[in-house]
Amino acid sequence: MSDVNARIEAEVKNNDVVLFMKGTPQFPMCGFSGQVVQILSYVGVPFKGVNVLEDQEIREGIKAYSNWPTIPQLYVKGEFVGGCDITREMFQAGELQALFEEKGIAVKQAS
Repeated sequence: MSDVNARIEAEVKNNDVVLFMKGTPQFPMCGFSGQVVQILSYVGVPFKGVNVLEDQEIREGIKAYSNWPTIPQLYVKGEFVGGCDITREMFQAGELQALFEEKGIAVKQAS
């Protein structure tokens, strides 16, 4: 396993929810990353954001790691979920919240 794969693997394995994104959760640098941050914040799930703009190796390596060509990329309990469109569709259908609950990750209850 290459060094970049080992670094990606460590992030995915050591964080229940991790988002490889452009920018940070506080300052997303693209609309797609921003949408996923909004969804995760809305459901109240704590997550780690990894800014691919700060590390070219991670930016290219994550695409090979997941065999997915675009960023952002969401991982839950080590499992690749998808990018912005898949995350949004799952959220709208209630499937994302169900996935978090199934994996033992508490979501904020709608009031």
